Amino acid sequence: MIFLLVILSLGSVDVAADNMVTNIGGIINHNSRIGKEQKTAMDIAVHNFNKRSTMHYLAVHYHKLGGDPLLAAYAAKELINEKHVVMIIGMETWSETALVASVGNQAQVPVISLAAGAIKTRQWPLLVQMANDVSEQMNCVAAIVQSNWRRVVVVYEEDMYAGVPAMLPLLSEALQKVGSYIVHHLAVAPFSSLSNPKQFVHEKLMRLKSSQPRAFIVLHASLPMTTVLFTEAKKMDFVGKDSVWVLTDSVASLLDSANSSFFSSMEGVVGIKTEYSENSKPFLEFYEQYRQRFQLEYAEEENYKPGIYALRAYDSIAAITAALDRDNKTFTSERLLDSLQSSSFTGLSGEIHFEDGRLSYQSIYRVINVFNMTYNKLGYWSPDFGFSKSLDVAEYGKNDSSGKGNTFLKLVDGFIKPPGDLKRVPEGWTMPSLENPLIIGVPGNATSENLVKITSIKNSAEKIYSGFCIRVFEEVKRILEYDLPSRYVEFNGTYDNLVGNVANKTFGAAVGDVTILSKRWSGVEFTEPFTESGLLMVVPAKPAHKAWIFLKPFTVETWLATGAVLIYTMFVVWFLEHRSNPEFGGPWKDQLGNVLWFTFSSLFLAHREKIQSNYARVVVVVWLFVALILTQSYTASLTSMLTISLLQPSVESLKMSNAKVGGDANLLKTYVQDVLQYKPENLMPMHNENDYLRSFENGSISAAFLEIPYAKVFANKYCRKYTVYGSSYRLGGFGFVFQKGSPIAADVSKAILQLMENGTLKRLEEEWLTPSAECRNSQTDKNIDVLSFQSFWGLYLFSIATSSICFMLFLAKLLKSFYHDHESGDIHGSDDSVWNKTVRLGRYLYKAETGNPRRAPTSSREHPTSET
Repeated sequence: MIFLLVILSLGSVDVAADNMVTNIGGIINHNSRIGKEQKTAMDIAVHNFNKRSTMHYLAVHYHKLGGDPLLAAYAAKELINEKHVVMIIGMETWSETALVASVGNQAQVPVISLAAGAIKTRQWPLLVQMANDVSEQMNCVAAIVQSNWRRVVVVYEEDMYAGVPAMLPLLSEALQKVGSYIVHHLAVAPFSSLSNPKQFVHEKLMRLKSSQPRAFIVLHASLPMTTVLFTEAKKMDFVGKDSVWVLTDSVASLLDSANSSFFSSMEGVVGIKTEYSENSKPFLEFYEQYRQRFQLEYAEEENYKPGIYALRAYDSIAAITAALDRDNKTFTSERLLDSLQSSSFTGLSGEIHFEDGRLSYQSIYRVINVFNMTYNKLGYWSPDFGFSKSLDVAEYGKNDSSGKGNTFLKLVDGFIKPPGDLKRVPEGWTMPSLENPLIIGVPGNATSENLVKITSIKNSAEKIYSGFCIRVFEEVKRILEYDLPSRYVEFNGTYDNLVGNVANKTFGAAVGDVTILSKRWSGVEFTEPFTESGLLMVVPAKPAHKAWIFLKPFTVETWLATGAVLIYTMFVVWFLEHRSNPEFGGPWKDQLGNVLWFTFSSLFLAHREKIQSNYARVVVVVWLFVALILTQSYTASLTSMLTISLLQPSVESLKMSNAKVGGDANLLKTYVQDVLQYKPENLMPMHNENDYLRSFENGSISAAFLEIPYAKVFANKYCRKYTVYGSSYRLGGFGFVFQKGSPIAADVSKAILQLMENGTLKRLEEEWLTPSAECRNSQTDKNIDVLSFQSFWGLYLFSIATSSICFMLFLAKLLKSFYHDHESGDIHGSDDSVWNKTVRLGRYLYKAETGNPRRAPTSSREHPTSET
């Protein structure tokens, strides 16, 4: 075999003597597997061209870097100055490409780069990139991530020359378009610069332990760094059923060239590779040549299969030889660049035509999965049709022209079958399906059936789940951009345990009246709250009867006492005025009407009758004072009753009086006790609606602290017995619970916001939580503290005492006058009966006489005289 290669080389020298020689420079890393592949493929392409060409001879002068990119510039200058090359080809990394392209620009020598990841740049106009636009590759990676993650970690080997720094923004933008984002950049130094790569990578991964990431994207890494990375990640349990790793094309393409030891720590890894045909005649012919030559030159390698890097190296030489075939003149750098950029043919790696210095056709990417010390093909992805299980894009597009459900998940679902393919999907990738729906825990002991209601079906194990929280979640599922098969499971335990069962993956989610609390945050993902966030105090209330509300400001005792004082005052005023004041004179009916009118009108200061007696003036002044106090108090009380909510004990008054209060056990501890500073012995945990009612009725609690949704429901059902008092205290509200890192949580949060914006959430609140019209009206009838007899008894006593004193003084004066007249001029003598005297006194007090009483006439009969 060696003898054959020597003969072929000698033959080539003889041919070169007669043909025009074109010198090409090759810069490769002879220590790397990629460099070995590139050199082998370029040698085959040059040999095939020189063997058949009769006009041109292509000579490739290699400069082996040995893995040091700093020598790239020196190598380029040496090839240009000493070998007089008209073009340079090769470079495995962007660091090497950048250095060589700069030298090529200065010397006006074109450069063909074989480095992966074509970055659009005008910094080097003579640079031609033998790679596709990296942005499409980033879109493919993002489409895979979209299936199940929203937060990813990006891993890359640092490259300062336009490689990784240029790809990172493209990846970030592609992820943002599908609703994902990068939470951490795991940047590792170039492998060649590390004295202890394993320790360095181990320390980098240790920093991620606390955050427990699940999704990793390996953006760029050399073969040695990739080997160390996955070896250490496997040891630290970062590679397994709970995590997924996605390899970009530049990294996944290394799998073609890797030895079996490379796969040992990569079980389950997913990657994308540029698709190329392995069954075409040109490839099979190349593969046979490549296998023989590579095995002969690099016997230490156990894998002889060419990868995409070898194919592109071969196509690069093929593009140059195609230009030489078209012209029989000597080629300069300028002519060779123009001819190269106008190339259009089908090469081993795919279609070859350039635009803006890079391959312009849209690649189709092969989606692969590492399994059983090799990799398996799962399907394909293209920018036009997304994921497909077949290269027959036309047929796939026909079957799923809408694009709905065209996801990586569906691609994988079809391959979960033995043997040989992906037998299990990493847990982080699993999305709910009809066969494996999302298991949702629902609290079976909800405080109110309006929020969560579970109804058993007679003679069946099935249950009906309803209530405000369930309806909200069903509306969320309806507007999600994908189907979310789910199954409710009743959970009869504490709410903390329910959240804990989501954290430990017993449930995929929890739906119900679950309050968002800081202590529940670790281990789960909460959605946006779908209820108002706050805590309210509920207290007993007695609604007023609207028709008789004008009687409510005073108690019955107050009304009776007021009436009694009014009648008594009326009598005293009449008694003091009727004898001498014509306004109160006349027949007894007129006197009664006048005195009633005077007394009532004085309540409103509307009386017009004049008072003549000084005693009456004193009585009236005191009565007007009493009337003023009563009317003002009545007006204020009635105004409060009509316009102000029921006055209830404040939080501070309840604390000072050591009153018992009830509420949810968690909220009592985390807020009422810790924030509002209630004594623990005054807190009574409640579990359901019946507990609140029973405790209120037997007087065990004076108030209850309920979250706003509970308070709304409670006020709706018992609006005439209880009322919500005071402003709300801020809390987290109700939210749905998902497992940590779940991508569904973010989608559900977005859907909740949509329900708020389109009014659906308000409609559901009105249906399940808002009080009825009857209760809304009754809320204005809430009772307040009425004015009792105890509030005015001193005022009543003062009025009665004043009236009585005036009455007694005036009565004494009348009696004195009566007896004086009786003693001086009584015609009836002392033999009158007591009854006659009483009648005569009554008439005297009632009559309206202005002078003294009339004296009784004396007898005209004279005693007869005796005759003489």
